Amino acid sequence: MSSSRDRVEDTYELQNDQRLEDLHSKLRTLRGVTTDIYDDVERQNSTLDNARDAFSSFGASLRQSSQRASQAFGLGPGGVKQWRTIMYCAAALVGLWLLWKILFWFWPSSTSP
Repeated sequence: MSSSRDRVEDTYELQNDQRLEDLHSKLRTLRGVTTDIYDDVERQNSTLDNARDAFSSFGASLRQSSQRASQAFGLGPGGVKQWRTIMYCAAALVGLWLLWKILFWFWPSSTSP
């Protein structure tokens, strides 16, 4: 009877060892997934930091370009007033439109019926 009982206990021990090995395998898999997730998050954080730095640099460059353009056009204190610049642009557009009309008056389109 004792030997039968020993066999049952051995069977239980083998089953426990097998289940323990299965759990250990799952734990290794979860550890690997966790490490992969951590690495991916670190790469994404690095990419976001680089993008933030690039946009900050672009914003500073755009601000400097805007300031230089306003100085070149004389916008700002003591420079050409904004309405004068707008009038120059409007006059240029009207002049181009008149030139276009005059050119088509001298060179009519060649559409024959």
